[in-house]
Amino acid sequence: MKKLSLWIGVFALLTVLVAVMWGQQIEFVLGGAMINIGYRLQDHLADYDLEHHEATPPQIWQRFLDQNHMAASVRSAFPRSSRHPVVAMVACMDGRLDTNEIAGDTRRYYYILRLAGSVLSEKEEEMLELAVTNGVKVVVFTTHTDCAAEKVAADPQRSKSFPKLTAAVHERTARFEEFLARPVIQERIAKGELLAKWMDLDTMTEEVVPHDSK
Repeated sequence: MKKLSLWIGVFALLTVLVAVMWGQQIEFVLGGAMINIGYRLQDHLADYDLEHHEATPPQIWQRFLDQNHMAASVRSAFPRSSRHPVVAMVACMDGRLDTNEIAGDTRRYYYILRLAGSVLSEKEEEMLELAVTNGVKVVVFTTHTDCAAEKVAADPQRSKSFPKLTAAVHERTARFEEFLARPVIQERIAKGELLAKWMDLDTMTEEVVPHDSK
């Protein structure tokens, strides 16, 4: 009995030590695990509105409204914390990419720009610069594998049907370099106050790796 009490005491002490030393990290990991469980519970449900495999536009729209109402009701009852973003991420509009999963973080530390083919225009360059002047310290520009926009731009026949998109994809590198050349961005990078990275995403795993310029 004394040994049992001793082990219980040791376990309680270790629990307190773990909570004090790694409490926030454990809470963060557990939160991420619970979110991922939610993703996986929904992921296999193939019918968009849970009733029709081939839903009509009105059925899809109604389901969208219903889901928004349900999610908004939860947010109203359990409001989220408000944080100022320190990261701006540019990502393709591809539906397979989930920026929360890419970052491994659901907290509101991120500005997100979702663009076809991850192609910046001048207004997005300005928006990113505004974000930097408002406190963003890292800009992550991403492109991804199996990108539909890239496939169209590389196909001589299909590119004829989408000339604007094709031209934009071919200008993507120049647009990113144009953003880096903006005086405010250059100054912040030179002072060590800003990092700007071009990363490639594996569409299936959403792992980021340094951009391959080939």
